[in-house]
Amino acid sequence: MQLVIGGACAGKRALVRGWYPQARWHLLGAADGILPAPGERLVVSGWAAWIEAAVERGADDDDTLRLALAERLDVLLAAEAERAAQVVLIVEEMGRGIVPMGAARRRLRDLNGWLAQDAAVRCERVWYVRHGLYRRLS
Repeated sequence: MQLVIGGACAGKRALVRGWYPQARWHLLGAADGILPAPGERLVVSGWAAWIEAAVERGADDDDTLRLALAERLDVLLAAEAERAAQVVLIVEEMGRGIVPMGAARRRLRDLNGWLAQDAAVRCERVWYVRHGLYRRLS
């Protein structure tokens, strides 16, 4: 599994499209169970929207929600291994810049940061994209 992380409009999608033009792209939904097909390259984005939807459904406890996100990552990682597939996660970096004043936006930022950390430790490669330039972090 690979993680591509960077700010909004940093060039994450363009980079991944250039690397894997035949990949299947999937934007996460509220109750998403997408898995890669055997031998497939699957690009998964929309993590912030997935987190927001979970919060709107009443996920009050951050630890429980973080565990749910980690379980989702583990399912993707297991499917990747079992199906000889490749999964690429695209996650928006929200930890830079001004901290939002509203509690809901701060919570989203925190949860997204935990997702990025949890994804990074599971991924074989982690890439950071900024201004269309990329660097391998691990």
